[in-house]
Amino acid sequence: NSNKPNCPVEQVSWNDIQVFLTRLNAQQSGNIPAGWAYVLPTEAQWEYACRAGTATAYSWGDSINASDANYYYNFGQTRDVGKYSANAWDFFDMHGNVWEWTADWYGSYSTASVIDPGGSASGSSRVTRGGSWDLVGASLRSAGRLIFSPSLRYYFIGFRVGFQKQ
Repeated sequence: NSNKPNCPVEQVSWNDIQVFLTRLNAQQSGNIPAGWAYVLPTEAQWEYACRAGTATAYSWGDSINASDANYYYNFGQTRDVGKYSANAWDFFDMHGNVWEWTADWYGSYSTASVIDPGGSASGSSRVTRGGSWDLVGASLRSAGRLIFSPSLRYYFIGFRVGFQKQ
């Protein structure tokens, strides 16, 4: 939104983001190391970054209030990125503001202990993480997830770009 240049991108589908990432990687091909690419994080990567070494409901602890994140219609819309404290790894707005698309299809978690698991190989819905400005605090938990059709564009869905070796 040109009227809110410091707010997260919203109303963008998972499919739209794939086009954006393809173009970004092509545009930046001369500036990034061989074998690396801009991507959407997997669910596991997103949660790992959100938790920042914690095991609590939120990256700051087990309770939430209006000074922690933009949620439950605090402001009735998205807010500028960075209005709330960063987590221990300096990531801002992992909780609230907008749900963030991940790379993964929705599926059940494995019961086995897995390091850096990928999502289901196929499906009909993609996973978002982080909660949004229009939901109650429990929806913003580090482990919270919501699923949508990859073609859906909605006012409370955005994304976060990752960078990783392919």
